[in-house]
Formats: sequence, C-alpha cells, structure tokens
Amino acid sequence: MLGGVVRDARPRYAHLVQERPMALLYKADPVRGKEWARIMAERAPDIPFRLWPEVGDPAEIRYIAAWVPPPDLGHAYPNLEVLFSVGAGVDQFDLASLPERVPLVRMIEPGIVGSMVEYVAMAVLMLHRDLVAYVAQQRERVWREIRVRPPGGRRVGVLGLGELGTAVLDRLGAFGFRRAGWSRSRRDLPGVDCFAGAAELPAFLAQTDILVCLLPLTAATRGILDRRLFAALPQGASLVNVGRGPHLVEADLIEALDSGRLSAAVLDVATPEPLPGDSALWRHPRILLTPHIASMTQPETAVDVLLANIRRHQAGQNLVGLVDRSSGY
Repeated sequence: MLGGVVRDARPRYAHLVQERPMALLYKADPVRGKEWARIMAERAPDIPFRLWPEVGDPAEIRYIAAWVPPPDLGHAYPNLEVLFSVGAGVDQFDLASLPERVPLVRMIEPGIVGSMVEYVAMAVLMLHRDLVAYVAQQRERVWREIRVRPPGGRRVGVLGLGELGTAVLDRLGAFGFRRAGWSRSRRDLPGVDCFAGAAELPAFLAQTDILVCLLPLTAATRGILDRRLFAALPQGASLVNVGRGPHLVEADLIEALDSGRLSAAVLDVATPEPLPGDSALWRHPRILLTPHIASMTQPETAVDVLLANIRRHQAGQNLVGLVDRSSGY
C-alpha cells in the first residue's frame, strides 16, 4: 500500500498465465534474441522464453516467433497455437508446409515502419538530388553540376499500399513531391493519386519518376520489375527496391540502366542474399546497394506487439497482421 492506494503487484502480463504450460520459442537472429529474452523476462516473466536451439520440452511451446520456422512444425510442436514472423514479410515461409490449424502472423511494429520510412525517404532524396550520379562522377574525378529540380516537379510512385507503403507516402508528402500509389485493391489516401489493379498499372507507371517497390512477394509479383515495366516508366526514371530480391529481373535492370531508360537504382534486396561477389550489381556505376537493412524489427517495440497479439489470441479476438494464405500476405 502506498498513500492509501493498494498497488497491483502482479506482473504486467500476468493475465496471460494459463493452467497448462505455455512457452514462447524465438528462432531468428541470436544477438537480438538475447535482447528479446531480457525484455520478455521484464514484461512477461510468467511466459517461459526459449532461444533456439534450446527448445526444452516441445510440448510446452504454444507460440513461435521466427524468421524461418523450425522444421516439421505440425509434429514437433503438437501444442503450437500461433506462428509469428519476426519480419513484416512472410515470403520466407513455405506456406504449404505449415499446419493449417496454426495461424501465421506477420510483424507490424513501429520499429519496422519507422526504419523503412527513413530508408525510403533517404533513397528518394538521393535520387531526387542525383547523388548516385555524383558518386559515379567522384570515382571518375569529374566536377560537373546537375541542374536541381524542385520536388514539386518530381513524381514519386509507390508499388504496394500496405502499412509500409502508406507510411512512406505520408512522409514523402512533407518534401513536396507529387505522390501516387498502386495496389491490387482500391485505396484512398489523402494527397495521393491512387491506382488499382492491372488495368491501371500502365497509367501509374507513366507518371512516376521515382518508383518505390514495397510489394509483398507472391507468385503474381515475382519478376514484376522487368523490361516491360521499365519501358512503361518515363525516360530517365529511377528505382528503389525495398521489397524482395525476386521482384527484380536483374538483367533487365542492367539493360535499362545501360540504355538510359533508367537513370539510377537503389537496391536493398537481392537474389540471392548475400549477393555473390561476381554479380554485375556490385560494379554498376548507377546502382547503390545496401545489404537488406532498410527496416529491422526492434526488440523493445516488437515484444510489446507480440504480447498484445497473445492477449488477443487468449481472449479469442482477431490477430493483428494475420496472414491470408490464399493471397500470401
């Protein structure tokens, strides 16, 4: 008791405790896994935390948070209730091999969104201000100015209007760019020209100077960044790919850059990863590469998001980020 008020001494997530054993298994980056362990011990001490490969009794595992899940989920973890992706995407999962009874949930947390917004804003501004061209000029010791265009004269288009795509477009509006977005189904975003479906894709591309790919990777989007798509963009357009490596047909990108159809590209993803040392992407003067770091799950916020979803699951409520396996995201 303090000041006449009785304080609740139960742990923050004590209401998650069940009569039957309930444990969470983490299988992803082991360094960040240790951070997860520390935060879980602070915020949900009544949920045993297992860091792969130290599984303990598999029958106690009710939840798994993973980048790539353990094999044979259906038999090895008979009491598994929810499988969580530690990333925003789930294309690394073989959906056909996952038990139908176990829902798959992708990670939607502030750390992923914030870092993706930062990266795309950085990449778009670099392309807008011709920094890729200036880096190439520096290598050749060339001092040549490129005329600056006002942002109001630059059209930025985002492929994919999920949580990440809409957050990116919102931030880019602060710079004064003309903004457009394309998605499979119709969206309505303030200040953004929205296009939907295959029939409207050509019109979206025709008015896009800087194209940002934030699509989920599905059978329909694999290889979408190809010569036909590049030919539909204005001459001298540029590309930011922060989706997945298989979205891009690399040979078509090289061809488009060499011909001048595209002026530059910023790529955060590749096929395969890590990118082999003999890939032409390393050497091209109009490509800037980063090693799949555009967004990263932040343990501090991800743990709270996951625990909130566990609360929903225990209460029989809808899970945030639940994957529709028929669409792949």
